[in-house]
Amino acid sequence: MPRRQGQPLQESQSRYPPIADYAYISDCHSGALISRAASIDWCCMPRVDQPSLFGRLLDWERGGYCLIEPVGGRYHASRWYLGPTMVLETTFTAGGGEAKIIDCFTMRKGGRKAPYRQLLRVVEGVRGKLDFRFLLQPRFDYGEVRPWIRRRGLNVSAAIGGSHGLLVSTDSGLDSGDHHDLVSEFTVRAEERVRLSMEYFAPEMLEAEDLQPPSPEENDARLEETLEWWRRWAARAHLEGPDAPSVKRSALVLRALVNAPTGAIAAAPTTSLPERIGGIRNWDYRFSWIRDSAFSVRSLTDIGCDREADGFRRFIQRSAAGSAHELQIMYGLGGERRLTELELPALEGYRRSRPVRIGNGASNQLQLDAYGELVQLSWHWHVRGQSPDDDYWRFLLELVEAAYERWREPDHGLWEVRGQPRHFVYSKVMCWLAIDRGIQLATECLRKAPLTRWRRAAAEIKATIDKRGFDRRRGVFVQFFGGRHLDAALLLLPSAGFVDWQDPRMVATVDAIREELMVDGLLRRYQARTTHDGLPGQEGVFLPASFWLAEALARQGRLEDAREVFDRAASTCNDLGLFAEEYNPGAGMMLGNFPQGLTHLSHMAAAVALSQIQPSATHAT
Repeated sequence: MPRRQGQPLQESQSRYPPIADYAYISDCHSGALISRAASIDWCCMPRVDQPSLFGRLLDWERGGYCLIEPVGGRYHASRWYLGPTMVLETTFTAGGGEAKIIDCFTMRKGGRKAPYRQLLRVVEGVRGKLDFRFLLQPRFDYGEVRPWIRRRGLNVSAAIGGSHGLLVSTDSGLDSGDHHDLVSEFTVRAEERVRLSMEYFAPEMLEAEDLQPPSPEENDARLEETLEWWRRWAARAHLEGPDAPSVKRSALVLRALVNAPTGAIAAAPTTSLPERIGGIRNWDYRFSWIRDSAFSVRSLTDIGCDREADGFRRFIQRSAAGSAHELQIMYGLGGERRLTELELPALEGYRRSRPVRIGNGASNQLQLDAYGELVQLSWHWHVRGQSPDDDYWRFLLELVEAAYERWREPDHGLWEVRGQPRHFVYSKVMCWLAIDRGIQLATECLRKAPLTRWRRAAAEIKATIDKRGFDRRRGVFVQFFGGRHLDAALLLLPSAGFVDWQDPRMVATVDAIREELMVDGLLRRYQARTTHDGLPGQEGVFLPASFWLAEALARQGRLEDAREVFDRAASTCNDLGLFAEEYNPGAGMMLGNFPQGLTHLSHMAAAVALSQIQPSATHAT
């Protein structure tokens, strides 16, 4: 798509705030990104994998936004989350006045009640007075639909377009300039509040005359209910030590990525934030990967938040129709299987990084590690006292059999390479894990299974990895059979129980990974020139891998090194404690989708390791 006339490339890029400028809010259904300037530049309702309602994060002109800003444009802004919640507060100071904006998706207690589907913005005066301007430019379906604004009173309007609708209400008046946008100007003084509510409805519901927005009192009550909901959930998280506050923030982010009705866990709430500015490595991460979700469950259970484990277990069983033969490596948040990857050529992309993609073609890939992730998840659930029932055992039996039947096949691996499939070592290890944990479950739960055949297969896989996936000259595991180079996935082998953390082979592998993949104290996931992942160009360092390295070093007893790597990786978060997927060390810039669940859960796992290992531990040599 040609550049818009009169729009220089540098100017086009500079309009987009850095990814680190954004905060995330969620109600475990919908999600939104809010900039330091209190502009909602990305919002998907009623689910994070649905088309955007505000999307100028991916096209500054077409995407739409919701902005509340002090009139005059000269102000100082600061922000934070209100304690252990996903409720954001942004404070503006200008002249002699000060006011704060409180942003949240309102929450209600669980059970069978439907969510409010409400994005609430509360402007509250602190001292003096401030004049504000409210600008609402909804653009439904990734900017394709400029909704029709229908007035329903002085303070209430409906935005209707296609299958989407918003009921917009404020305590101040609303004006519509061209029937597609809403504007308002108002003043707040100390202890005064002005509330802006946006509720998601189907268009036909917005035509009902008896549909009324919440009163100011009801909005205030919903805000308090939301704060209490998050505080109550956060109280379940327990970790000792200096990293406890940041771990709790990561846990809150992971909880915010869980889809409440189904138990699915989104990898991230965004699509197409680039792994390199101007590059094509732009993917849609608003789906539930088996791997990432299984990791999330592990990290949450490690700090006492184990209810999500059973929800995700049931989600996968439903989505796979109870059959390993129907298993995909990812699903939509409602269990959808068809995640067709499309490009949206009308959108210029974040800082002109094209293409913008929705859907994800990797959903059709063979990634053999999924079998091991699910059986391992059930094993951990069994250890905690929840053994599989008859129906779930039949599902697990099929998973183990699938790993047994397919382990010799090449696959696209953990990294979802779009080049030629290979015999990735991590994939083989996870097939071994599926069979090994299946043997343990069958033995401990007194379940009927072909144990003799499984034991032979587990021994054969292990011997094959030792022969073809291990470089005896250097004494290290390698990325794929017959290769010489390494990748960060090898850091996960001890977590699978394939090798001890302090085994000399693992110590040597960790050291070789640091030498081969480290850039400015952080790790790449692999060398693109040797992996042949089917895509041009480079990418940033992969932040989860840096936390994997910190965990490995900690569990090897190399605590000083572990702390150094951990602190370096932790320093890449923004002021709110949120992590992206990747990072450009030279530019000090976040890259990739944001906030990224895999980074947050890996941060948690590394912090847990550092808290558990005693300083007197030593590593093998």
